[in-house]
Amino acid sequence: MSASAAVPPVLIVLAGPAGSGKSTLCDRLVAECPEFSRVVTSTTRPPRPGEANGIHYHFFTPEEFEHRVRANAFLEWAQVHGKDERRRYGTLAASVLEPLAAGRNLVMSVDVQGVESFRRAAQGNPLLARHLTTVFIVVDHDRLIARMRDRAQDHEAEIAGRMRTAERELQEAPKFDFRIESRTRDEDFAALLRIVDAARRRTTDASR
Repeated sequence: MSASAAVPPVLIVLAGPAGSGKSTLCDRLVAECPEFSRVVTSTTRPPRPGEANGIHYHFFTPEEFEHRVRANAFLEWAQVHGKDERRRYGTLAASVLEPLAAGRNLVMSVDVQGVESFRRAAQGNPLLARHLTTVFIVVDHDRLIARMRDRAQDHEAEIAGRMRTAERELQEAPKFDFRIESRTRDEDFAALLRIVDAARRRTTDASR
């Protein structure tokens, strides 16, 4: 795929249960299609070794984040309760709307609640409404459990909890513009490329 000035940019937002491979797909799209950039989201957690502000995340103090929440600066945000302290994650409107206005193709992954926030924001923002394409990655029950166990990052009790969350998320799949029935990494990426082409056609039609 090659970028063209005549083709309006697209914003691809991927969602799916933990273990669906949405982050891997985002990374591969950026790596193999240089016209795409990944949206830089925001968080109150401290940077991990090797992470840089403005590249991996926008790192804010809780007070800075709250100030932006009150200023309605986020398209979506969520509060995650960790073992020791509360964490907040969000997507600044400027991190999406400014690159889109400049003609840049964007990709990102969020949870289904975040996608719903994007949909609500798009109702009042023609730029976002025109360029937004949502994609849900559907993974069957056995495959999803196998992937979680292969990662060896979660205990069985945590996997069971993630599976309960996954079942709720799967009920949201019909609301998305496109769905990928997850199989292998290569098959999933090929499906994503087809969706990108379809999104470009749809966005071009909407821009006429």
